[in-house]
Amino acid sequence: MTLNDYALWRGLHVLAIVFWIGGVAFVTTILIPALRRSGNDYALFEKLEHRFGLQAKFSTQIAMISGLMMLHLSDSWSRLADTWWLWAMIATWCIFTLMLFVLEPWLIHRVLHHKAQIDPAATMALLQRLHYGLLSLSLITVAGGVIGAHGGAWF
Repeated sequence: MTLNDYALWRGLHVLAIVFWIGGVAFVTTILIPALRRSGNDYALFEKLEHRFGLQAKFSTQIAMISGLMMLHLSDSWSRLADTWWLWAMIATWCIFTLMLFVLEPWLIHRVLHHKAQIDPAATMALLQRLHYGLLSLSLITVAGGVIGAHGGAWF
């Protein structure tokens, strides 16, 4: 391993995270509130979110590959035993991967589509609450990862 190999994987990892979590932040703080103010158009949300979903699927997998490569190149597997923020990264990745590849395509979209036909405002409010939860988890994980990767102590 050279320092450049590790630095390139870290750069790719950071870009994947910025793209992924930045998109979650946009959907959560801009898109859903705008759609709620303009009439709770769940069909438009699905159309726009589907396009972001494809990008999120790609960036989450790049994040996983680059994260594994950094652990491999630095032979840091033992850090998993006592590094909470690495586990936060893994847990956050698992939650999003489960949502993106299993729950959304096979269950959530059908349930929410049906719910939106009955009560679009309540459906959009639920979506916003769920997205705020995911965004909060993501931001805590990002902050913990940055602080931890740069020698920060427990907070």
